[in-house]
Amino acid sequence: MVLFFALTANSQVIDPIKWEVSISEQRGDTLKLSLNAEIIEDWYTYAYYMDEGGPIPTEISYEFTEGEYTVLDDVAESEVIRKFDETFEMEIGIHEQTATFTQSVIQHKQGAPLNIVVDYQSCNAERCIFENAVLAVPVPGGSSVIENPEATEKDKTLSEALKLDLGNGQYLETDQEENSGWMNFFLGFLGGLIALLTPCVFPMIPLTVSFFTKGSEDKRKGIFNAVLYGLFIALIYVLLSVPFHVLDSINEEILNTISTNVTLNVVFFVIFLVFAFSLFGYFELTLPSSWGTKMDQKATSLGGVLGIFFMAITLAIVSFSCTGPILGTLLGNSLSSDGGAWQLTYGIAGFGLALALPFALFAMFPNWLNSLPKSGGWMTTVKVVLGFLELGFAFKFLSNADLVSHWGILKREIFLGVWILLSLALAAYLFGFFKFPHEGKSKRKAIPVLLGLLFVAFAGYMTLGLTNPPKSNLSLLSGFAPPMFYSVYDKDISDIHGEHTYTDFEQGVAAARSLNKPLIIDFTGWACVNCRKMEEQVWVEPQVRALLHEEYVLVSLYVDDRAPLDASEQFNFLRQDGSLKSIRNVGNKWATFQTVNFKNNSQPYYVLMDADLNLLNRPVGYTPDADEFASWLQTGLDNFNATKAPKPIIGN
Repeated sequence: MVLFFALTANSQVIDPIKWEVSISEQRGDTLKLSLNAEIIEDWYTYAYYMDEGGPIPTEISYEFTEGEYTVLDDVAESEVIRKFDETFEMEIGIHEQTATFTQSVIQHKQGAPLNIVVDYQSCNAERCIFENAVLAVPVPGGSSVIENPEATEKDKTLSEALKLDLGNGQYLETDQEENSGWMNFFLGFLGGLIALLTPCVFPMIPLTVSFFTKGSEDKRKGIFNAVLYGLFIALIYVLLSVPFHVLDSINEEILNTISTNVTLNVVFFVIFLVFAFSLFGYFELTLPSSWGTKMDQKATSLGGVLGIFFMAITLAIVSFSCTGPILGTLLGNSLSSDGGAWQLTYGIAGFGLALALPFALFAMFPNWLNSLPKSGGWMTTVKVVLGFLELGFAFKFLSNADLVSHWGILKREIFLGVWILLSLALAAYLFGFFKFPHEGKSKRKAIPVLLGLLFVAFAGYMTLGLTNPPKSNLSLLSGFAPPMFYSVYDKDISDIHGEHTYTDFEQGVAAARSLNKPLIIDFTGWACVNCRKMEEQVWVEPQVRALLHEEYVLVSLYVDDRAPLDASEQFNFLRQDGSLKSIRNVGNKWATFQTVNFKNNSQPYYVLMDADLNLLNRPVGYTPDADEFASWLQTGLDNFNATKAPKPIIGN
């Protein structure tokens, strides 16, 4: 915890890289551009070419009038330093001290202005900074180099236009209710209990506990060491979430970017497929065996408290083939929910606690070991069930990418169909209709059969959502299945959102003024789980639906929409510290709009105001209680009507 606060305290704006661009070679109309970076000590930037699943690479693009230039060739970069990154668990390329990127362009108009745009991240041992640089190329007959470009008049004008002059600003000063994270803690704890039943962890319980209780002459000391071992296990897993707090403290929108990034969601889809087939037994997914060996040697040589700590690390490493898929699920779902890094910490703390408890409890009460079931084929069944669940989550991540990019390949009914097939396949496996190649011959017992019946019932439940109109809105799946309007059937979004619905703030304000109604600003996202839960579980309730449809103008602003803005609307937002932020797509605009005006970057986030931009009450986030949300809407409406009511005339 001390480490986290130290990192957030040092998150002031600095500029670790100085960029400049030059023309290194000219042959006729062909210009070879050289983009050079000077990187301060202890910092580095990432290479241009990066494998999928790794960090965000350096990206280079150009700004020029159509027809004046043609961009040639691929980007070439100076020598890249290769290193293994433990966070991404892969080899990555970086540049330290200096970096050079070259690319050629053909100039069709002498002296025509040309800008080079660099999107990059610079990192040191503690943090990363995501930045954007726009530099003018010193073209023959054109302008000189601009090392640190200043905001243009267009940038200043559009930056000011993005800021609101809000009335009743005191509502923003009220402490916002935060998701306590207890649900994520519970889910993580449940995941830890499941991990205990896997063949990577379960057999180690009696072995490890016996080591502590029998390996010590002092029984109390043995119990103390075993409890300490459990505490270290929990601590190690909690520490895994620290890097995500670092990311969250650097850029207020980074975790939203991670959770809605199309490429990363596709990468998660592939990773979860790999996890699933590993759990099915087709191959073993493990960390390098040398890691476990080294940790075990450390534990043996050091002894004492430090030795116990390294024993806990050894457990985390050798059990990775079973715990990795569960941790991956926690990571993916936490980063795609409101709360980001803290949700991950709650979840992973629950996971670590569940994994650690048996070692402490059985050390205190060693006689309990006699009641544990023997290791056997039932643990393989647990792994296979987890494999099917991983497949289900895999398609959830593919659905996120599909929603954000509007591909249309996993609409609601298609998604439900995939989950129905997976549920029926899992049920068939539990009934014993088929087995995986690595499994031995054994009959299915009562518990797997009962679980199979549960998945048959779940498949039947999901079929209720396949018809048009659906026989059920499947409230249990709200936030997991795509929204009801993202359908293979023709759907009218006003069925949920109401007749007066807009996706542009200015248009919504104009409509509210014309209709003399208040506004509800809905900061949402295509891949926002809690947003879908609100729409499909809360907004459909009669008391909420009536207020939304009849009394309010709804403005839904999607912060993860990657649709590009028109060229006339693209600009660099001028921050208070003088730095610039590139606004190139719809999501950039609305995410910045939310952060600048409401000092909040979580979704869903709801704001009530009138057409004169006066706040009507305190903004709220995820509110699963329909009555509470309706009461909040009614309070805003009452405040709106009070301000519009004619004032009494005081006479003699």
